[in-house]
This record gives sequence, structure tokens and C-alpha cells, in this order.
Amino acid sequence: MFTSGAWKTATFKPYNFKSLGADQNAGALHPLNKVRHEFRQIFFEMGFEEMPTNRYVETGFWNFDALFVPQQHPARDLQDTFYISDPKTADKPHAEDKDDKGDYESYWKNVQEVHQEGKYGSIGYRYPWAEDESLRLVLRTHTTAISTAMLHRLASTKGPDGRPPPARYFSIDRVFRNETVDATHLAEFHQVEGVIADYGLSLGGLMEFMEIFFNKMGIEDLRFKPAYNPYTEPSMEIFSFHKGLNKLVEIGNSGMFRPEMLESMGLPKDMRVFGWGLSLERPTMIKYKVSYTPLLSRD
Repeated sequence: MFTSGAWKTATFKPYNFKSLGADQNAGALHPLNKVRHEFRQIFFEMGFEEMPTNRYVETGFWNFDALFVPQQHPARDLQDTFYISDPKTADKPHAEDKDDKGDYESYWKNVQEVHQEGKYGSIGYRYPWAEDESLRLVLRTHTTAISTAMLHRLASTKGPDGRPPPARYFSIDRVFRNETVDATHLAEFHQVEGVIADYGLSLGGLMEFMEIFFNKMGIEDLRFKPAYNPYTEPSMEIFSFHKGLNKLVEIGNSGMFRPEMLESMGLPKDMRVFGWGLSLERPTMIKYKVSYTPLLSRD
């Protein structure tokens, strides 16, 4: 009507700007926001501290190298990762506020030695580790980069006994991967990240925690499958049955962080850390019986 000019001769009902409407509580939260709120409440109930997640761009050091991911790993190729073109690189890791007492120079050197020659009982990958590759900027492929930085800070924290105290961290935010979009994959999605650092932890404790955690969400009958991650050993993928797709769907990955990763930070040898990364979209799909992931985009 605008393009043809028909509106000029048409009759319209006048707007009543004073009308309160039939429903004073119109609108609803997006399913992703609902499930995100549920996840956050579960974490808080279980004594977790929320990590800051406002850095979508990370260096290869935090996103890969500090996690004992070799520089020739396929995940670092352009077909799996979004690299930043301007600027291409960043400065070496350093303290960003006065409360950060971490020794970044030693940490940088330890990570290099672990990759190049091996250290802390590991033979390493035995290849020439390149600083430039470590400083390349990427859109973070997981929030584990943030968990790593938090654990490094923990290593410089002293509890009553003079050692790093136990800690529980979590985050829920966006990550980016150069994925082919289909029913269960997106190039941008949300990761639910959690880590528990303590003394005397075991893989069985991680499995029990996953059962309790998802039961609180109403997701039961989990399945665990052995997996490989460069930064965890042993590692497990977590599956749950999706009635809409009529198949088991992977909803997360988990494992015990490797000594090569933890001891490089300065954490004690007897401190164990288990971590897990879960998508926000797939548990939401299972909960609401949604079978097509892109429909869940909050934008």
C-alpha cells in the first residue's frame, strides 16, 4: 500500500494509545534463556562461582597452547577455527589487574617446554613450538580458555595451609566454531563450562556429579563414552536420548585435566581438576523436544 499509494484513500481504524490490552503480562522468555537460568541456579546451589566471560576473542595461547593442544592439531586449522585478521596477534599473557599475582613469564616458558621437550613426567609433542602461532587471535572455540586463566590465578592463591584452596567455577556464554550448520550443529552456540579443583578427585566422582547435575534439569539416563581430548585424560563424552530425533545425542564432553596442563600453572601435583563442557542448545532441545537447533537462536 505504501509503494502503490493506496494508503492515501484507504480508511484505517484509529489507534487507541491508552488501551491497556487484554494481557498485562504478554511475552515470554526464550527457551534458551529459561534453561540458562536453570543451569545458573543449579550451579549456584552446588557452590560454584561464575567466571567472567566477556572476552570473545582469545589468543592461541589460552585457547589452545595452555590446554596442551599441539600447534599442528586439526582443530587449529582455518576450517575449524575463526581467526582474526586485524590485528592478527596479541601481546604475551600478562596480569590484567592488581589482584592477579600469577607468574606469567614462568607459565609461558613451562607451556613451551611441555610442548617442545616434555615436562612433568610427559615426553611432550617434541616439535618446534612457535611463539607467533601462540599469539594469533581467534574467536574462542570454547570457554575452557577462561577456565584455564582462572586455574592459573588459583595457582597463586594460598589457603590456610599455604596451598591453593579447592575451587568450583562455571560459565555460560557463546563460543564460535567453523561448523557446517545442520540439525545439531551451529557456527555460534552457547557452552556451559564447569570445573572443580580439589584434592583426591576421581573420574567416578565426575560421573556421579554429571548424573546429579542433569537430574536437577530433568534429564536422566545418561550414557558415557570414552573419548580423546588433548587436555584431559581420561576423557568422556556425555550422551542423552533425544525423543524428537529418536537417537542418543551428545550433550557434552568431560574429563580430568592432564598434569602437563595443571603443573605448568604451578598447581600442586596432588590437586586434581575435572571439567566438562556442555552445549546449552542440546539440553534445551531435549527438554522442549525441539529437533532443529537453528530455531533456538536467541537473535
